[in-house]
Amino acid sequence: MRRAREERVIHPTACIDARAQLGANVSVGPFCVIGANVDIGAGTVLGSHVVIEGPTRIGRDNRFFPFCSIGADPQDKKYQGETTRLEIGDGNTFRESMTVHRGTAGGGGVTRIGNDNWLMAYVHIAHDCRVGDHTVIANAAALAGHVSVDDYAILGGYSLVHQFCRVGAHAFTSMGSVINRDVPPFFTVAGHFAEPKGINSEGLKRRGFSADQLLAVKRAYKTLYLSGLPLAEARNQIAQAAAIDAELQLLVDFIDRSERGLVR
Repeated sequence: MRRAREERVIHPTACIDARAQLGANVSVGPFCVIGANVDIGAGTVLGSHVVIEGPTRIGRDNRFFPFCSIGADPQDKKYQGETTRLEIGDGNTFRESMTVHRGTAGGGGVTRIGNDNWLMAYVHIAHDCRVGDHTVIANAAALAGHVSVDDYAILGGYSLVHQFCRVGAHAFTSMGSVINRDVPPFFTVAGHFAEPKGINSEGLKRRGFSADQLLAVKRAYKTLYLSGLPLAEARNQIAQAAAIDAELQLLVDFIDRSERGLVR
């Protein structure tokens, strides 16, 4: 190993393109490959056999475990080699053999991952996905193209998310869920195809939701899924409740922006 003046530690078997940029205290393990137009922020650690292709920008203090493939060409037959990119924030963990692809021109040209996410082994994040902050995506879960996963969502192992679907903030998908519609914030889904199973009460408690807030979320769940009301009427009732319980506005906004329809 050799130590540069900026405290970078680069294993001699690593292959790093001259056009790549590495911040201070970056560690690159054996047999890594870092391509052109890759910018890696300070304090980031690459285990062995990590491949990062560009254009890719990676923030500070990320950790990549062995055999990750980051920033490869999108798996989209419409992709013709146009310049697209991947953007990754700070403090994320990428476990063994997971894959993240760059965007496509038809999807805005960028795949984005936020901060402090925990992405477990064999996870796949396809082109043009948006992953927020503080999410957990468990082993072998897969996001198809153009999927959005909002802050604090948790995807159980082997969850599969269809193209263009959205998983709302604080939502939870049980192991093996197959998701072909949008998953609203706060709620739990399970099954093939996924169906609503209640609220993510444990997750919300861990994030400091009060007893009153949990009760408001439970009432909103009953309004949406158990009242028998048409979606538009249920949405309006939840919007009225949001005037008192402000956290419910997140659910109202999610319903208003849903394009694939809600898991129901």
